Amino acid sequence: MWDSESESHGREHRMGSLEIERHDLKNDAFVCRDQSWYVSSDIPIDLLVKVGEISFHLHKYPILSRSGRLNRMIYETSRESEPTIVELDDLPGGAESFELAAKFCYGIAVDLTAGNISGLRCTAEYLEMTEDLEEGNLIFKTEAFLSYVVLSSWRDSIIVLKSCEGLSPWAENLQIVRRCSESIAWKACANPRGIRWAYTGRPSPKWNSDSKESSPSRAQPVPPDWWFEDVSILRIDHFVRVVTAIKVKGMRFELIGAAIMQYGSKWLPGLKDKSAQIAEEGWSQGAGLHMIIASSGVKEDLTGNEIREQRMVIESLISIIPPQKDCVSCNFLLRLLRLANLLKVAPALVTELEKRVGMQLEQAALPDLLIPSFNRCETTYDVDLVQRLVEHFLVQEQTEASSSPGRGEPSHDVNRISSGPNAKIRVARLIDSYLTEVSRDRNLSLTKFQVLAEALPESTRSCDDGLYRAVDSYLKAHPMLTEHERKRLCRVMDCQKLSIDACMHAAQNERLPLRVVVQVLFSEQVKISNALANSTYKPPGEPHFQQLNFPNTTRRQLLEGTPQSFQEGWVAAKKDINTLKFELESMKAKYLELQNDMDTLQKQFEKMTAGNSASTKPGKQQMGLAWTSGWRKLSKLTKMNNTDAQELGGNAVPSEQGRKGPRRWRNSIS
Repeated sequence: MWDSESESHGREHRMGSLEIERHDLKNDAFVCRDQSWYVSSDIPIDLLVKVGEISFHLHKYPILSRSGRLNRMIYETSRESEPTIVELDDLPGGAESFELAAKFCYGIAVDLTAGNISGLRCTAEYLEMTEDLEEGNLIFKTEAFLSYVVLSSWRDSIIVLKSCEGLSPWAENLQIVRRCSESIAWKACANPRGIRWAYTGRPSPKWNSDSKESSPSRAQPVPPDWWFEDVSILRIDHFVRVVTAIKVKGMRFELIGAAIMQYGSKWLPGLKDKSAQIAEEGWSQGAGLHMIIASSGVKEDLTGNEIREQRMVIESLISIIPPQKDCVSCNFLLRLLRLANLLKVAPALVTELEKRVGMQLEQAALPDLLIPSFNRCETTYDVDLVQRLVEHFLVQEQTEASSSPGRGEPSHDVNRISSGPNAKIRVARLIDSYLTEVSRDRNLSLTKFQVLAEALPESTRSCDDGLYRAVDSYLKAHPMLTEHERKRLCRVMDCQKLSIDACMHAAQNERLPLRVVVQVLFSEQVKISNALANSTYKPPGEPHFQQLNFPNTTRRQLLEGTPQSFQEGWVAAKKDINTLKFELESMKAKYLELQNDMDTLQKQFEKMTAGNSASTKPGKQQMGLAWTSGWRKLSKLTKMNNTDAQELGGNAVPSEQGRKGPRRWRNSIS
């Protein structure tokens, strides 16, 4: 407490005497019967004041001499009826504060305490009990008590601010809320040494016992969060005023964030309810997280007023969260976002909260990221929300990367997780786990799955095993996908980034398209070849057999794990390849035969043209017949050669180049 010990005991004594008066319901001049107060006097009463259901039978003179408002009201009231009746239904502080004001008017001693001072101050202002009517009137007395006694005490400032909840707008207009908030903020930021503390929201620590010590010893330092529990008892608007004042005073942002988290956990049961605990326990035991959906009916258990109050609390907490990163945990932000979507918080504040989550998405846990769809979407979980969180995360990472390193101030939090490539890797693993969980939803479209899987750059995943699990889970939950859709789904993962275990599982997975299985086997074959090639260039002193045994064993395991249907397909494909090779060799032999025939005919034609002058007519006819028959044979073989060459494409020429034999030249006929 921010009081001296004597002030504390005196104030406790005065509060105790007020309790006795309330139990006796009687003092020197006032007596209470049923719901009416009477003044013990021989003078007949001439004034009846009604405050709600309580009636006060009083005399005009002592009241009118100190209250300007009652003086005016009685003057305007008809004087035909006795006693004069005045109704004060809008009196701040109610009947309890008017009772104290009436006693003050009659000159009876009134005990001012932190519990009644705010209501009595507002009542004095309402009744216009100013210094113009009488010196030392009630406004002056209550204002002096507030300034010199209440604001100097931590405990009294909390109590007065708490009592102002039912005095709006009078407490605001009289600056009671502002002065108490600033007093609390100053004391929360001050050095606690030499101050006697007393906690109002929790049991006092050991050093605040009945001993004569007025301050904690040096061996027992005051914890930095000593003020959290006290300010958490305030109403949300007053809590916002206190936190705003504390920010101005220069409090560390992580302490402000911790106070906000404690306040939210106290006044928002949905931030840490039993269902969330059950869900976390179920996830740790491998039971899944679908129980979160059954626990999302918190809104159904609340009334209309409670929903409005919780919505106001959420909106206020979002507005006062410090802008610095890591001042509040990502766990708290995601739970707050879940409640914000449930209670239909203003869209602008929800967007701001999503940006805050995206700033530190790498700290998120899967149970908190599984936020149900409260907008009656077709999907069980809000996948679009997670997509937006990833986008905000990438924007934040790009902003930090473009900013100059070293400009930022050092963080006070030693546990702060640095951003960069490691953050992206953690987010990639988180999204893979999220996709694996939400893929079980039969209403999740292929487009949403693919967009979220491809939201992060490819460089963030060094291994695609998580994506493979998500794809396999989606295929299992959606067996009616077409072949084209399955191929489209499998494009989100890179077969070359799969581990050995994932490759072995994929080779036996009959839900995958055959093309993907071939890619997996081919990529594994490439890995084996690279491993063999790398082992060839090992230094002389290192053994080679260790490098060779592992790839061979892996290949054997892959072949043994391949389904029988895929093995039969590979055998048939191998036979087809051998048949094509045999036909290619046959065509090359036919081509050589044609070349030989072409050369023979060319020579015969040259001889015929050379001996044209010495030849006879019958000889010409015989040579013409031989030439015609040879040319027909050549044309027939040439047509067959062209047809086979079109079927084989360009494979014949490279094969011919690789064949050993005499090189023949093709001569033109012309």
